[in-house]
Amino acid sequence: MKKVYKAHILFTKEKDHFEVFENGYVAVEDGIVIGVANSLKDLDCEDAEVVDFGNKLLIPAMNDMHVHAPQVHNQGVAMDLELLPWLQNYTFPEESKYADVHYAERMYRRFLHTQWLFGTMRSVVFGTIHTESTRILMKLYQEAGMGAMVGKVAMNRNCPDTLNEGVEAYTEGMESLIKEFAPLASWRGGGGEASLVRPIITPRFVPSCTPELLKACGELAAKYQLPVQSHLSENTSEIAWVAELEKESTSYGDAYNRYGLFGQTPTIMAHCVWTNGSELELMKQNGVMVAHCPTSNFNLSSGLAPIRTFLDEGLPIGLGSDISGGHDLNMFRMLVYAIQVSKMHYQIDKSKAFLTLPEIFWIATKSAGSFFGKVGSFEPGYEFDALVIDDEVLHPDEYSLLHRLERFIYVGDDRQIVQRFCRGQEVQEPEMI
Repeated sequence: MKKVYKAHILFTKEKDHFEVFENGYVAVEDGIVIGVANSLKDLDCEDAEVVDFGNKLLIPAMNDMHVHAPQVHNQGVAMDLELLPWLQNYTFPEESKYADVHYAERMYRRFLHTQWLFGTMRSVVFGTIHTESTRILMKLYQEAGMGAMVGKVAMNRNCPDTLNEGVEAYTEGMESLIKEFAPLASWRGGGGEASLVRPIITPRFVPSCTPELLKACGELAAKYQLPVQSHLSENTSEIAWVAELEKESTSYGDAYNRYGLFGQTPTIMAHCVWTNGSELELMKQNGVMVAHCPTSNFNLSSGLAPIRTFLDEGLPIGLGSDISGGHDLNMFRMLVYAIQVSKMHYQIDKSKAFLTLPEIFWIATKSAGSFFGKVGSFEPGYEFDALVIDDEVLHPDEYSLLHRLERFIYVGDDRQIVQRFCRGQEVQEPEMI
């Protein structure tokens, strides 16, 4: 069934400017955009139902490309530590609690509800090693009608016994999730035919996985043509540790590459703060996406990721909240922080221009959305993931449409997001317990 939505429509078809349709129309059929125009007659949809949002803004929904769902309870805790001690003393003990499926459901419902509040309709998510708790998380996303790639985490070294799972147990648990959530026909369908909730191969990071486990992860990715997510070059101590563990690798990225976990199937690597040289070239060659997590990089003292360099080099990029290394699930705040990080780079090197608003909006929507298929834009053929923004409280009549959007991004909050759509369906508030 066709529907037409009327509003002030803004999106980024290209990274250097916004497409703006004042009092425009976007036509949607079966969850897919079929056209956007300034007048209804230009869409050839005169008989379609028209939903008029009045003076509100209509923009693509947010995508969180790197987030640890089981860390929701630890947001804002131990922010005075670097990565490795933070993991050992806070993160691993919290994730161990997810052996209890009742605790897992309660926390995961809280997590999804917060994502919904902030208009995040697609996510790339770390679970824990626990198969049943990961299954609960995936089912909750399905019930909510929100899109996600969810990973059962692989780890079997340099971690507490409560989070250590052998290769055989990991493979068995992961295959049970694959068979339930990603039959091959559905996975390869693409677009509207693909499931909104899908599994993703998730080695935590090289130091937590033996070569045998990394090999098993690569084999699963190849066998089922599943995407891969992990962490890369986040912290200098971590990079040195990887060099000791994987002596035959030429870089941290090459350590993943040797096991088929670096672009052999769609791959997203979080952070990449210290990525350069041969590692950067390998990422470009293999089409590996960067998940930039500015708040986490600040909080864990990891450094300033060189996003302008990545953008100019043509790397695919998205933004991640990375809770609870990051402290905020509001992805609009990540746009602001990413611009600020780029301004710090600019102070160091004036040849690296800081990011503009259309560039970072494009990164957060169309670039990030490409990991899910045709997501993140209102161009024909794209899945209709959208937010309706009522910014009346922010005095919209005093500003242009672009300044209204910018003002919402910087000073607005979830109270201005009045409707949320994922693949054409309105997403209602998820239930909490």
